[in-house]
Amino acid sequence: MKALLTLLTFAIFSSFALAADEPAKDAPVKIEQAEKLIADGVQLLDVRTKEEWDEGHLKGAKMVTVTEKDFLEKAKAALDPKKPVLVYCRSGGRSAKATKALREAGFNTVHDMEGGITAWQKAGKPVEK
Repeated sequence: MKALLTLLTFAIFSSFALAADEPAKDAPVKIEQAEKLIADGVQLLDVRTKEEWDEGHLKGAKMVTVTEKDFLEKAKAALDPKKPVLVYCRSGGRSAKATKALREAGFNTVHDMEGGITAWQKAGKPVEK
């Protein structure tokens, strides 16, 4: 009985440890989680304006401005809805709106980067122009 209890305790704590590495389904992902997603080949979507994009963006990102009327059509043309997407903006407000819209439009896995490119740069991560 003691061995069974020990095994169950180990299983519970192991599942918590694994879950800590995985972003919660609807919660914004931290910069460290975003880096892992990028390393794993996630599609990057910058939803800021062209002017903001020109100031610096993540390497490999595609730009589709969330405030444009045809945002979803352009996003569907630029991205594969079956592959994971990481969305970011300047600080997190617009990307949250875009993430919700993409999920509702049928994109399978969409992550919102917490704090946007501002948090990315504060963490000393690279951008390109």
